[in-house]
Amino acid sequence: MTTSYNAMELMICVASRELEDGSTLAVGTGAPCAAAMLAQKLSSPNLSILFEAGSVNPQLPEMPISVGDSRAGHKAVMVSTMGAIMETCQRGYVDYTFLGGAQIDMYGNLNSTMIGDNYQEPKVRFPGSGGANDLASLCWKTIVITPMDDRRFVEQVDFITTPGYLTGKGAREAAGLPEGTGPYKVITNLCILGYDDDTCRMRIESLHPGVTVEKVRENCGFELLLADSLEETHPPTDEELRILREEVDPDGYIIGR
Repeated sequence: MTTSYNAMELMICVASRELEDGSTLAVGTGAPCAAAMLAQKLSSPNLSILFEAGSVNPQLPEMPISVGDSRAGHKAVMVSTMGAIMETCQRGYVDYTFLGGAQIDMYGNLNSTMIGDNYQEPKVRFPGSGGANDLASLCWKTIVITPMDDRRFVEQVDFITTPGYLTGKGAREAAGLPEGTGPYKVITNLCILGYDDDTCRMRIESLHPGVTVEKVRENCGFELLLADSLEETHPPTDEELRILREEVDPDGYIIGR
């Protein structure tokens, strides 16, 4: 019988399953890093992790606290520069990136810059892009990990820090971004969301155990589409939870939130 788990543990375990063995991933710290570590230790030992600060394919001994932490370079193939990492993404060598933000809309556009309608005098100022704009523009698939509520999932983001599908199908390419790149999945505490091929709008693809479509829609500020075949998310296994708790984040920096 599966051990009890919290929402953060669920999101990390579900996100880790999206990373197939042999793929490449540009990642930051926090929950995305925990998902990458879990995948590398369990299902995808040949997952190649790249950190924005320059580390390539490390074997992470424990959770780094920043992309420039020395632990992020442990047993790495090389430790290069931020420019080299972004160039690798630009050349099309990076399959996935994990991102987040304060707001996300139906086309997967992310806002991590500000809340309000006046850039010079916002209601709230956030840290901004960092490398998020570059990574979402250049990596093949963007995965977002975020709790779900109608303050985060909004009809229109207050500022596009990180491009999703912009205004819909064809808009990324029209803006000059590489064809075939873009949002892929959104992993939340309630469900897994994907995108409709015809419209590039967000849709519900898998419900977490005990969650209904109605509950998901109540926590979203725009109309969500439904996939043709709606699945139920497999809960975290005992082995996933053991590795996550004992090897990935034993001090509870992420899963203890």
